[in-house]
Amino acid sequence: MKKENDSMVTEFVLLGLSSSWELQLFLVFMFSLFYVAIILGNLLIMVTVRADVHLLHSPMYYFLGHLSFIDLCLSCVTVPKALGGFLQQGKTISFSGCLAQIYFLHLLGASEMFLLTVMAYDRYVAICDPLHYLTVMNRRLCLQLVLACWCGGFIHSITQVRLVIQLPFCGPNELDNFYCDVPQVIKLACTDTYRVEVLMVSNSGLLSLICFLVLLFSYAVILITLRTHLHQGQSKTLSTCASHVTVVSLIFVPCVFIYLRPFCSFSVDKVVSVFYTVITPMLNPFIYTLRNTDMKTAMKKLKKPCAILLPC
Repeated sequence: MKKENDSMVTEFVLLGLSSSWELQLFLVFMFSLFYVAIILGNLLIMVTVRADVHLLHSPMYYFLGHLSFIDLCLSCVTVPKALGGFLQQGKTISFSGCLAQIYFLHLLGASEMFLLTVMAYDRYVAICDPLHYLTVMNRRLCLQLVLACWCGGFIHSITQVRLVIQLPFCGPNELDNFYCDVPQVIKLACTDTYRVEVLMVSNSGLLSLICFLVLLFSYAVILITLRTHLHQGQSKTLSTCASHVTVVSLIFVPCVFIYLRPFCSFSVDKVVSVFYTVITPMLNPFIYTLRNTDMKTAMKKLKKPCAILLPC
């Protein structure tokens, strides 16, 4: 353990997902596959939306492009460090590096939560008020909503970093996870963390829960509305909403499970965290494109030489 002035911890040891060398080799292989899939899948969506003028000017796909960008960045915050940790014995991260990881993890994670809420509102307007959809969800409003998501994520992440940076750390310095996050870090502080854990729950926990409940309510209203319009050719919209609900569940259920429980932690927490840091960013491109005719058609157009450079 390295200390500054014999008291302050300057680095943390990441215990990772397993101490078994055989299992770590397997994890390296699986995480590498996941990482490649995340990069290729989300880049494909971003390029497809950028190259197709119809998708680029559609609010739903405009938001989807931003969601893919967030997923791509989110995976870069945790997966490379995890891969490096699986391959070496001393899996350490500096205190400043840990704070940086917490900042970007919560910046991107909170921004994604807000963006998913915006996407639910977009679907609500499209289905419940279709005649005024393009008027309401105009380009300017879409841009403002995306900026609001990033601003909300920034405020949330700064709050999380402030919770950690004010705490004294004098040992131990072992984090039972494959990346730095607030719940594990604050438990290593050599002071009473009751107030900090309550603040964490009121910030991350309630944020996850409230957004999740709002999203469930929005999609419940949408599904009720769709029941009376299925005969009017709304099966495609129903499929889109089902995809959104799947993504929402994969992200919010693990987050609520981890951040809404102060004063206790389980060994399964780090396994659950794999879902919203690795699995969900990998699955999003498949969920949003496999049953989406517009995306499939636009992807076929990418074969044209000018498709990527010019949204013809």
